[in-house]
This record gives sequence, C-alpha cells and structure tokens, in this order.
Amino acid sequence: MDVERWTLDVCFQIVTSPETFRVFRRSLLRWFAHHGRDLPWRHTRDPYAILISEFMLQQTQVSTVIPYYNEWIRRFPDFATLARASESDVLHAWQGLGYYARARNLHAVAGTVHARHGGRFPRDLAAIRALPGIGRYTANAVATFAFGQPIPIVETNTARVLARLFDFHSPIDRAPGREELWKRARTLVPKYTARIYNSALLDLGALICSPRQPKCGICPVKKFCRARNPESLPKRKARLPTLRLTEHHAFISRQKTILLQQASHRWRGMWILPPLQRRSKNQRPVYRSIFPFTNHRVVLKVYAHRQRKIDKRSQRWIRIDSLD
Repeated sequence: MDVERWTLDVCFQIVTSPETFRVFRRSLLRWFAHHGRDLPWRHTRDPYAILISEFMLQQTQVSTVIPYYNEWIRRFPDFATLARASESDVLHAWQGLGYYARARNLHAVAGTVHARHGGRFPRDLAAIRALPGIGRYTANAVATFAFGQPIPIVETNTARVLARLFDFHSPIDRAPGREELWKRARTLVPKYTARIYNSALLDLGALICSPRQPKCGICPVKKFCRARNPESLPKRKARLPTLRLTEHHAFISRQKTILLQQASHRWRGMWILPPLQRRSKNQRPVYRSIFPFTNHRVVLKVYAHRQRKIDKRSQRWIRIDSLD
C-alpha cells in the first residue's frame, strides 16, 4: 500500500469511527439549524417539485433558479400538467435558464411517469435512474429529499467538502476517484436524518467550504478536516482546451414580421434566426454576441438580409410584436 493510500485510509477511519461520527453530525446539523438556506423546494417532500429544483440547479446558481422555480410550479404544478404541455410551452417557460436539454428531459420524465407509473414518481432508486436524463446524483437527491432514503449525494459542493474532509487527492472527475468519493460519502450518511444531513452538507459547501478562500475559521466541522491546503482540493484532470465556434445567422424582416427557423441541432426545438450559409466577404454583422458553455464558446454573428424564399417545413414569418 502506498503512503498516500495509507494516509487516506487512516483519515477515513478517524472521521467515520463511531466515537467521532456522532459529534461530526451533531456539529454539522447544529450549524445548519441556524445558518441553513431557506429555499422553496425545502418546504416540500413532493418528488415532482424536488425534481424540478434539481434539474434547474444543474449548472445554474440558486439565486437565478428561485424565480424560475416558483413560476414553473405555478404553471406546471405536477407531472400530469407538464406531460400535457407542448414542447414549445415547456421551452418557453425555461427560456433564460440555458442548457435546454434539461427542459426536454423534464418533459420526457413527466410523460414517462404519467404513462408508465400512473402519474406517481417511483421510489425505487433503479426505477428513478431509468427515467430520461436522470443520473446518479439527481436520482439520489430526489430519493433522499423526497423519500428520506439514507443515501449520499455527491455534486460540486459536497464533493468539495468531502475531498477536503478526507484530504482526498485522486481526481474526482475520473472513474476511480469518483467511485471512491461516493463510497466514502455513503459511510457518512445517517440512517434516519439523511434528508437534513445532505441539505446541511450542501450548504456547508455553498456557504463555508467555498472553492476559493474557504472560511475555515468558522467551519463547524473544521476539527474533522484533514486538508493541509484546502484551496488545492478537489483535484481534477487537466481541462481540454475550449472549443471556439462561430455561427452566422440572417436577420430578414418584412411588414412588421421577422423570419424565424425552428432549429434541429444545437438549439433543437428553439426558434432562431435562419442560419446563413453564404455571405459577402465584406459584409459586416449588425449584431454580435458570445455564448460561453462548459467546454466551448459560440460567437453569434447576425447579418441583415433581404426577403428570400422560405422553407415552409421549418421557417415561419412571426409578428415582431408577438415576441416577448
């Protein structure tokens, strides 16, 4: 056994020993009772509402999600309502949150729950994982927050806390490191208060154990933390260079209408300005914008064009005053 592995195993045994775990959990939950965030999805055990919040919170900050979540629940209060809605209505309600595949997956989940489960969200973890677009973390999050199941949740915030707690140096975005972190997270989850414990661990990562300049001095569980250099953890494999793409689109209008096209690739299902295949070399764009994504960046350039023959299968003249 190498030195690093031996050190990790010793730390693992110290933190999860029966004598110290009760103190660790008590310290964390006491802090959470006074400092935990008051979030709307924490006032319900409805798996539908919790699922909506989990999908929205992927790649999106809590402050941005809250108004979208409240409006979504008002507009689509349950699986049946969402299943009956058109994809266009669903995408419109999601507008502004980005990563629209999440909205399509939610729509597909609602249809599956309605058709195969009689409108009732399954409790079995394997059945939850079988639903469209639901991965390990989301399935575990719904199972613990809706049904109180004593299972771990490992996402950005909790992974950071756990990696620092164990002084864990394996890359958490590689299979061996990720599986080891899930394994260790599982041993820390209490049997009867998993929902509160997991919420507390999330908030600890969001409020105290931050990526940069963690507030170690006021951390409620600092005496259990084995990290010598917290800001260096968690470890990740080297990032691939950002892929840079450029999209060219046409702005074509007539008599207070604008020509739009329903996209079939990157912006699938969204109504966009028609892609421009050819343009004059000297023509300058009338509009330019940049869309940063996780691993790539899209530069959007829009050029003024005259009326042209349209493709009735995917294009449509839309009144400008009907666009919000």
